[in-house]
Amino acid sequence: MTSRIAFAGTPELAATILGGLLAAKVRPVAVLTQPDRPAGRGRKLRSSPVKTMAREAGIDVLQPTKLKCGEIFATLDALKLDLMVVAAYGLILPQTVLDLPRLGCVNVHASLLPRWRGAAPIQRAIAAGDSQTGITLMQMDAGLDTGAILHVASCPIEPRETGGSLHDKLAELGARELATALPDLLAARLPGRPQGNACSSYAHRLDKSEAAIDWTLPASTIERNVRAFNPWPVAYCDIQVDRGLPPRSPPPPPGAGRLRIWSARALAGTADEVAGTVLASEAGTLRVSAGHGILQIDEVQPAGGKRMNVREFLNARHLPPGVSLGGAKTPSE
Repeated sequence: MTSRIAFAGTPELAATILGGLLAAKVRPVAVLTQPDRPAGRGRKLRSSPVKTMAREAGIDVLQPTKLKCGEIFATLDALKLDLMVVAAYGLILPQTVLDLPRLGCVNVHASLLPRWRGAAPIQRAIAAGDSQTGITLMQMDAGLDTGAILHVASCPIEPRETGGSLHDKLAELGARELATALPDLLAARLPGRPQGNACSSYAHRLDKSEAAIDWTLPASTIERNVRAFNPWPVAYCDIQVDRGLPPRSPPPPPGAGRLRIWSARALAGTADEVAGTVLASEAGTLRVSAGHGILQIDEVQPAGGKRMNVREFLNARHLPPGVSLGGAKTPSE
């Protein structure tokens, strides 16, 4: 008899995993995803990547705003599920829903649990300087990513890894590992292993305010943050654009000197200048003093401009040594 599986997920990572199921000829009887959200300048409603894929495959899509109401419970109960697979869904499953499928609910989580439970495990692993991460298939319980571990696959975090590149690697890894483990999951041949809490860590959701660079940190820490926050929320600093203005000139608009940093490298060495001071800006090189060490900036995006390499940026803008790019971190405007 064909197993009855539901899938719950929302963003691109979840869509890749759903695509892996479809490629393996596993067709969920229903897909749950978050409601359409306003997006873009026009704030038009936009479907999630998972909804788009499910609709293209002709799979029924459910978009409840919450999972505690009786209507969605009755709908899921009527499906007579054997298993629900969850990947970056974004809604907490209450115990009543966790108990509905015959084999419960299995989460595809982008970390090596119990390391980095929570919403942003990919970026937190890079920012912390972890050398490896991976995918964990976990039997879901009422806690936050605390359920028994069913299957694990690891992958290295490369020295120049970004949040975007690691996201894509883990999405593909998660799709492959789920497809490989699914027969054993459906046959209940994967005994769960308790996580324990001694080595656990929590991956807080990313916030735009974190993207403001604190130049008093070591250059190596700043570099990891730049990589972790690429492609969102993107690390940034503020150039002092008011320097040299005539008296009584109106102040520049907020954010006029904002510079987004897409790529940077920590260099060995020391600098006597205050953290956040431009040390060198010639021959296509932009180096800035940090709390410890020096940061070389390789790719930027000025306010209102396009993403470009530093050589292009310096050809269009004079940024002499001594200019400040800010010191300690300040809240985002």
